[in-house]
Amino acid sequence: MGGSVFLLNGTVERTDGVPPTTTLLDYLRLQAGLTGTKEGCAEGDCGACTVMISKRDADGALRHHAVNSCLMTIGQAAGLAVTTVEGVGGPDRLSPVQQALVEGDGAQCGYCTPGFVMAMTAFAKGGEEATEGTIHDMLAGNLCRCTGYRPIVEACIESVGADIEADDPSAADALDECAAPACLSGRGQVMHVPRSSSELSALLAEAPDAWILGGGTDMGLRFSKGRESPPTVISTGRVGEMRLLEAGEDGGLHFGGAVTYTELLPHLTRLYPAFADLVRRIGSRQIRNLGTIAGNLVTASPIGDTIPCLMALGAEVTLASGTGRRRILVEDFITGYRTTDLRAGEFIESVSIPPPGDGALFYAYKISKRFDQDISSVVLAATLTVTGGVVAESRLAIGGVGPRTLRLERTEAALKGGAWTEEAVEAALAILDAEIAPMDDFRASADYRRAVSGALLRRLYLESQTPDYDLRLEAL
Repeated sequence: MGGSVFLLNGTVERTDGVPPTTTLLDYLRLQAGLTGTKEGCAEGDCGACTVMISKRDADGALRHHAVNSCLMTIGQAAGLAVTTVEGVGGPDRLSPVQQALVEGDGAQCGYCTPGFVMAMTAFAKGGEEATEGTIHDMLAGNLCRCTGYRPIVEACIESVGADIEADDPSAADALDECAAPACLSGRGQVMHVPRSSSELSALLAEAPDAWILGGGTDMGLRFSKGRESPPTVISTGRVGEMRLLEAGEDGGLHFGGAVTYTELLPHLTRLYPAFADLVRRIGSRQIRNLGTIAGNLVTASPIGDTIPCLMALGAEVTLASGTGRRRILVEDFITGYRTTDLRAGEFIESVSIPPPGDGALFYAYKISKRFDQDISSVVLAATLTVTGGVVAESRLAIGGVGPRTLRLERTEAALKGGAWTEEAVEAALAILDAEIAPMDDFRASADYRRAVSGALLRRLYLESQTPDYDLRLEAL
């Protein structure tokens, strides 16, 4: 056992003696002395702590991603390359991104600037086209209170077209010195890094109270803000079965519990565009590069964004343990307020979304106070099949209107077999209203949630009648 080993600005870094759940941000600032990376919110919202992580893909090339270092642990960084703002340029040689920000007046107080630099650097190195949409998506995880975003957006456009320094081939080779060990330790804390489901099951049998760490975008708050330090942690990020991703042309999708939102997005975009649009609003790229749907499921929050979508699609989870595996529907997995059917020694190994039926269409709507990176007030998802003007099948699921995400079974029953008309939808609204039990909180009142729930069902009808129907404010 020993500490984490990773490349830090091109140099091998060893964290011997440091607890493996120490946040990467704390390690960079307090241990490595790299104070260019800032702490703003310590919960993955502001982006001031953004750094770039790099790892090899299947072809051996480096792939670069922006992450929030306040939520990532040094244990998760093992075997990766980590680049901070100090590693992309300096006073005597600014990087193209830094130069564009300077020349375009894209910084004032400068506190947020290192995070912008690193988000923009990862974006530029990714080779993605700089369009209005991709830039908005890339910058959604970085907040600025000084300049506004126009000069930053312009700097991004300018720098993406610049000659970004190519990856040094030796950098990928240097990662061979940083292979993630099976066990990390420091100051009485142990983090296990199993490579298979059987290893993970055995570890859970030995340490049933161990914390299971996936992406850490939720649990990371307990490390960054709560300053909790569990004695035993099991990281799932390298479990082979949990890294599988299989997408069929028929629309079926099977993915492991450690597959990130970012890795899923291309497949969701192709198969279920509305689901992909919702995932892009769950969190920033920094969040999506670490977070997982399995984590969203285990949290079992009544406002978990992906849960209504999975229910409406008839998704199943495969739960594994030392005694075997079992598959259950997502709607049966969620049992109550932040409770699940997960038994002792079990973990989510994978999630499966079945192929849609002939003519089935999928819709997903998220209502929140802020468009990007905000917790939902209401989420409605629906799979709808209308044949000859009659509802052949419908699956409706809604979150934010009760202690758990709900299948709207009575509303479904009222619609099924009837004409898909505005009158039928209006008649079903009273049934929907009786199925939900919203509450008042700081995100929305119960009355607002009831009104929104009905409005979303009406919107579903309108959009199903006219596929290009646009309800954005500027289109009204």
